[in-house]
Amino acid sequence: MDPVKKMAQEAGRYTAKNLISNGFSEIPDSRGESAYIWKQGNIHMASVVEGLGTKNLVADEMRKITGKTYYDIIGHDTVATIINDLISTGATPLVIHAYWAIANSSFLSDLERIKDLINGWKSACDLSGASWGGGETPTLKGIINPGTIDLGGSAVGIIKSKKRLIRDSNLKNGDRIILLGSSGVNANGISLTRAIADRLPQGYATKLPDGKLYGEVLLTKTNIYANLLEKLFSSHIQINYISNITGHGLKKLMRARPDFTYRVEKILPPQPVFSFIQNHSTLSDFEMYQTFNMGMDYALFIPEKHAPKSLSIIKEEGYEAIDAGYVSPGKKQIVIEPKNIVYLRDSLDLR
Repeated sequence: MDPVKKMAQEAGRYTAKNLISNGFSEIPDSRGESAYIWKQGNIHMASVVEGLGTKNLVADEMRKITGKTYYDIIGHDTVATIINDLISTGATPLVIHAYWAIANSSFLSDLERIKDLINGWKSACDLSGASWGGGETPTLKGIINPGTIDLGGSAVGIIKSKKRLIRDSNLKNGDRIILLGSSGVNANGISLTRAIADRLPQGYATKLPDGKLYGEVLLTKTNIYANLLEKLFSSHIQINYISNITGHGLKKLMRARPDFTYRVEKILPPQPVFSFIQNHSTLSDFEMYQTFNMGMDYALFIPEKHAPKSLSIIKEEGYEAIDAGYVSPGKKQIVIEPKNIVYLRDSLDLR
């Protein structure tokens, strides 16, 4: 762990005494996970903070080309980044708060863009089953660039049953790795995709081989998996662990602390946009699969006996998924057999 992360973790652990004084206690091994978990008796709660990154800058450029704001998608995707992390603990989303930082109030005068942002955020909250509890919109002149916005937020959820609590100590030898098919690039690696657009003669208006505009494909909505996980849990599917495949790409499969080898025998074919990105960059397969989701953005670790039923439910709910591989004893690493890629534990520093 790098020194800054280590200091922050130590500071966080020090403050956990304040939970105790209020009758609660932390789940210590949730520190460094996607969301933080605390409990009192049979009640478990989870909270998370996330940000969108620079995807809204793609929307701003695409508006110049098509006239659409795309901020309904931007609002949706900000909520998706928050919720998909929160639910990876087994939590049901309750409340989402927004943090929208701007340079000055002129950003708010573009009513079409703001209306789309609000509606996108609202519909994504509704899709997640969570209440939008408000938020903060600070004006940060000199920190935020004029005409842009920094989008983020937080969420709180409840883990209704201890059986639903996702922790890496539940991960078992032989667990199947179920990979869900992504809708596209999502919100990670966007800085690189923007750099590619800058080098293209037609920029974001460049057509992919399938005829779609590069910029519009980058703005495809991210899947929100809250309802799917509720369906799996209510169908008595045992989920031992969950990895949200965001930054670090498929290296996130080894986010859990125990030493296991994650053997990926099958992968879903990436969408054409990933080939386009690779063809217009210097990235190898090794680098692509540790940067982007490559068409697979959520991993469920499930006992082998539950895998067929889980795949059936996922398909019924309208998502694509494959039984991609399994967890086995051995040194901590990921082996992606179809691509002859191996990622070692030292290459992932999340905690």
